[in-house]
Amino acid sequence: MVYKIITEELTMEKLKIGIIGTGGIARSHAQAYLRMEDIELVAGADIVEGKARDFFDKLGLKNAKAFNSAKEMLESVKLDAVSVCSYNTAHAACAIEALKGGCHVLLEKPMTVTLDDAKAIVRAEKETGKILTIGFQPRYDNRMKKIKEIVQSGILGKVYYIQTGGGRRRGIPGGTFIEKKYAGVGALADIGCYSLDMVLNSTGYPKPLTVSAVAYDYFGKNPKYTPPENAARFSVDDFCGAFIRLEGGITLDFRMSWAMHMDTTGSTIFLGTDAGLKVEPIASPDSPLWGGAWDGSCGDVTLFHDVTGVPTHTPIPMPDMKEDRFYLKCRSFVDAVAKGLPAPIPTTEIIYNQAIIDGIIRSCACGHEVEVNV
Repeated sequence: MVYKIITEELTMEKLKIGIIGTGGIARSHAQAYLRMEDIELVAGADIVEGKARDFFDKLGLKNAKAFNSAKEMLESVKLDAVSVCSYNTAHAACAIEALKGGCHVLLEKPMTVTLDDAKAIVRAEKETGKILTIGFQPRYDNRMKKIKEIVQSGILGKVYYIQTGGGRRRGIPGGTFIEKKYAGVGALADIGCYSLDMVLNSTGYPKPLTVSAVAYDYFGKNPKYTPPENAARFSVDDFCGAFIRLEGGITLDFRMSWAMHMDTTGSTIFLGTDAGLKVEPIASPDSPLWGGAWDGSCGDVTLFHDVTGVPTHTPIPMPDMKEDRFYLKCRSFVDAVAKGLPAPIPTTEIIYNQAIIDGIIRSCACGHEVEVNV
């Protein structure tokens, strides 16, 4: 019996993984997969001629096959799963094509741009029975887990108001991030979705009901703050804010920035009937003007409460931040595929995140509050 188990382990086939879209974020996916002994990174596709081949060559993966379209890759190579790392507006088409091509999917954040596209992804997921998980690596941070544990412990009482945001003082990216035809939106989807996920996940992902929002592009279009060649094609938001009503009588005050004349738009706070929780953003030690966007970990966490009728506050001891969140994101996806587990970060949650983004886009376009229908 022991011999049989050992033989089965030695002959177990590795999961075959492909990547759709071989830009910057795809490299992080590839590096995570290359650390895993039970997977084989076998193919990739990118619509830019030669980009996928160059991607694999730089990783030393000479035997990996490169294609100029996801369709060609899916028809030519038998894959178990893919990472979708394309630009935002292509997320839905690529994810749906991969699902229908028989692959499980790890879809980079944001889920997509519009709520209609998100719904189409969910329909394809249900029709195919494949796993689809969304790439929010901060979920795997020990400090983020502690925040959720505190909020869901009941110590705050009824949570009725949440403020979240943070953002960068200077941190406008380039490439496809700044053009509407590729990104759909700017700071809102790039880093704002992380901030939304942190507070919504902590409170059990309540359903959004209405959104009233504003967005600006004063920095992105100004050559004083953005390279002239980028400013000329900048067509998304560099700052946005929104007032969101959630199911259960919860109000969410949200704001996010790629650039502003301020160090932060504030801490994340949860106000409850029995106590409040304050979560400080944390700046990158290498780029202090770039950090504070909740795309990694967080800083100090403090509980505000009364003790024998006296208002006081208690610092909460927090775990370290040494875990490789990106690796854990990819590892949890591989484990779900290999073991038949549920999606680690399911669309049933993230569709509400996407519904808020969609509501912000619509509210900014019409100039008033909009309803959200999921």
